[in-house]
Amino acid sequence: MTIDTSAPAPATGRRHGAHTSRGYRVFRVVNAIILTGVVLVTLYPFVNIVARSLSDNAYIVSGQVNLIPRGFNLAAYRAVMSDPMFWTSYRNTVVYTVVATAASIVLTTCYAYVLSKRQLKGRTALVGIAVFTMFFTGGLIPNYILVTSLGLKNTVWAIALPNAINVFNLLVMKAFFESLPVELEEAAAVDGLNTYGILLRIVLPLSKAVVATMVLFYAVSFWNSWFAAFLYMDRLDLFPVTVYLRNLIAGATDATSTGGGLGSASDVVQSAATIQSVTIVLTVLPILAVYPFIQRYFVSGVMLGAVKG
Repeated sequence: MTIDTSAPAPATGRRHGAHTSRGYRVFRVVNAIILTGVVLVTLYPFVNIVARSLSDNAYIVSGQVNLIPRGFNLAAYRAVMSDPMFWTSYRNTVVYTVVATAASIVLTTCYAYVLSKRQLKGRTALVGIAVFTMFFTGGLIPNYILVTSLGLKNTVWAIALPNAINVFNLLVMKAFFESLPVELEEAAAVDGLNTYGILLRIVLPLSKAVVATMVLFYAVSFWNSWFAAFLYMDRLDLFPVTVYLRNLIAGATDATSTGGGLGSASDVVQSAATIQSVTIVLTVLPILAVYPFIQRYFVSGVMLGAVKG
């Protein structure tokens, strides 16, 4: 047996690899520059708010506060944290967020699991109904009449139920459930598990990433929400902290329009602006504290629910 040495050697692909590597390096540099710019633009307002919340009013009035606090002062923090209404609103926000997020996760998970079954009769209609609500809603007045007629006003359910299912989150979870091996559920059914048992004991333990991601999405949405509470709550002791902040902003606006003199009005507005900055910082802190623990699930949860392979 002879070996033909005249045949050309197979291409090693070095030139192609070098070319691809060079393009990838350029992409990484451009990507890093763009993302750094996005991070700076995103962080600047928050850092400015933190600096204002820790600064003395005199420096704020003179416009000397940008990214570094001037005249370190915690008086605004003491004023906000000594207000009983702030802590009542804070407690309401925590309760509303926990209850509404739990209700949303249960309903979204059940609906998405049902829609993931291709053999379900009427599945197309159910998906169409969900998608239809992404583009068309009943309107503000019909929603208000519905919530009022159901006796949900001044209750946590007025916030939780009207926005319980986000269609985008529903479709992401549906795609994730469809990507799970059907054989797992068939084996569980053979072992005697019913539909609820399969969902609770097989599907959900495998869906921690996407469930954690949906918890983050819903929790942030309900934590930052203010209009539903402003619309459906009539008592001050039921307002969340976002409505408390909204009232501070409204008070600052009223001070501008009704101030006796220019100097006094300016002082009132700047003092109110400092209180607003403190309230914003205290409102955002819980989300910033929780996010690092859920962030590791975020990318994998969204990708697993959005890409099928």
